Amino acid sequence: MKFAVCNEIFQGWKLEDAFAFAAKTGYDAVEIAPFTVAKRVTDVSLQERHRIRDSAARIGVAISGIHWVLAQTEGLHLTHPDTGVRAETSRYLCDLVDFCADLGGKIIVFGSPKQRSIPNGVTPREAWDWASGTFHEPVSRAEEKSITICLEPLAQTETNFINTAAEAIQFVQPFGSPGFKILLDVKAMCAEPKPIPQIIRDSWPHFAYFHANDKNLKGPGFGNVDFKPIAAALKEVGYDGCVSVEVFDFNEGPEVIATRSLDYLKRVFA
Repeated sequence: MKFAVCNEIFQGWKLEDAFAFAAKTGYDAVEIAPFTVAKRVTDVSLQERHRIRDSAARIGVAISGIHWVLAQTEGLHLTHPDTGVRAETSRYLCDLVDFCADLGGKIIVFGSPKQRSIPNGVTPREAWDWASGTFHEPVSRAEEKSITICLEPLAQTETNFINTAAEAIQFVQPFGSPGFKILLDVKAMCAEPKPIPQIIRDSWPHFAYFHANDKNLKGPGFGNVDFKPIAAALKEVGYDGCVSVEVFDFNEGPEVIATRSLDYLKRVFA
């Protein structure tokens, strides 16, 4: 199993320093939140993108992909009733595909709960159809660039659109595209009634990436979630992508979070 860590835990660090610490700790890859580089990826030159890519390669760590892709952006929304807003969102998702490819990444995680929640006055059917239309061009671009966009189901406390793995699969399947899959996130799966190992088995082969965290918003091994049956289920279905550490509570500091999370994952996946 390959292990990755999300770079936003290294608050205030240069990307190169985060790459170096991740590599030294034993991670295979780093997952990048675009807002740690610029407010919009369109502000990042091709030269800078290649510098980031080459820096990671020189240090000896891969860039698995990007996530938190609409954080700190403005005027973008997946299910907005305004066709102009949805068109701009679709164009920016295409920009994100290009950005990910230029970094050498392969995965785009689309969570963005605020920018996908169904606005007042919009029906669930309208939201579903509009979101599907918004993803049409980005998914085509992803296929061209050998990128996979992964739609992330999130708990009802975060968004009112796509709350379970089953719903996410139902959304991406009509595309029939290798460029559009789902992501499974442990914190989010804790909100589902099914046991996490069952969600993993029921969701294969529709997921292409995996986030490791705890329902307490900390890293794997920092809470009560037992990852042994999770690791067993991932092995059972044959998942061989990244297990990426994504946390939301940074109190322990990046060094402790990254080191203890990886130590725990290596033990349970051994």
